[in-house]
Amino acid sequence: MKIIAIDKTNIDNEHICCAIGNDKQNQLRAKSKKEWMKARVDDGLVFKRFDGRGKFFIEYMPIENVWKPIIGVNYLVINCLWVAGRFQGHGLASNLLDECIKDAKEQKKDGICVVTSKKKKGFLTDKTFFKKMGFKVYDTAPPYFELMVFQLNQNAVFPHFTENARNGIIQNRKDFTIVYANQCPFTEEYAKIMTGLLAKKGFSYELVKLKTKDDAKNFAGPFGTFSIYYKGQMVNHEIMSENKLLKFISSIV
Repeated sequence: MKIIAIDKTNIDNEHICCAIGNDKQNQLRAKSKKEWMKARVDDGLVFKRFDGRGKFFIEYMPIENVWKPIIGVNYLVINCLWVAGRFQGHGLASNLLDECIKDAKEQKKDGICVVTSKKKKGFLTDKTFFKKMGFKVYDTAPPYFELMVFQLNQNAVFPHFTENARNGIIQNRKDFTIVYANQCPFTEEYAKIMTGLLAKKGFSYELVKLKTKDDAKNFAGPFGTFSIYYKGQMVNHEIMSENKLLKFISSIV
């Protein structure tokens, strides 16, 4: 397999890995993601995957335009690096990361950063992989986030989380606040499922859709794509089914 780039010239005809099914539900999911991507290409968004049919891709963009609460100059930020299932263990993740490193060097970037977690969490690439590849932790944010950096210029200023992200709080004082962006094809659908369950259980909530990079820098949790706050405090970043959400609620309420 070879690595191909998905951009404005081929995005309508190529799959974007996350929502890969041909059924109507996955087509709608992919549509939301592709619309988000098309609007970000001019901001430097890069999406590369292997040319087979599977979930093996990397997505990254300049730190100045990233939809995460990260501050810095002249870095690339990895939004997502995912190699799933039977494709793991064959060096594909390393090959994809090499594409990002090559681009960073060609663009004379000072480095690359990625959001991980202290312990392995869903939707976040395992920290141990990035550590093995030379990334180091340079900042943290509650409840478990870490900002890892691959340094190309040892004299450059390191990127960091915003103060809001470092504090892990937002001003909203509803029982729950769910913040999401269409950077992931599943967020729109599951945000509504989750808030529907919260309503049934009698919790007050606010659903916030991020529409700009500034929204994300000012209001999103460190993951950027999806954030769950309880009484204004960041508690989780995972998209959840109703059953999983019920178990999570019982663990914090």
